[in-house]
Amino acid sequence: MNSSAKAKRVRCDRDTLWVELADGRTLGVPLAWFPRLLRASPAQRKAVRISNRGLHWDALDEDISIAGLLAGRGDQSKPRPAAA
Repeated sequence: MNSSAKAKRVRCDRDTLWVELADGRTLGVPLAWFPRLLRASPAQRKAVRISNRGLHWDALDEDISIAGLLAGRGDQSKPRPAAA
């Protein structure tokens, strides 16, 4: 897997997270893979920060690695325990 792939641009439509990579590839993955993004407003989805390691939405507490997207992995967070 190429861990040096870097995101250049990110956008979301109604159902898909689109990531343009610096090498010219474009990845499209279902928003359903990332429940926090799926439930977010369009404005919240636009508030993405691109870093060398991946994509970050501070207000949504969402971090997505480019390596994970290339490997076909969705949300890797563990479900929070139900409140008692």
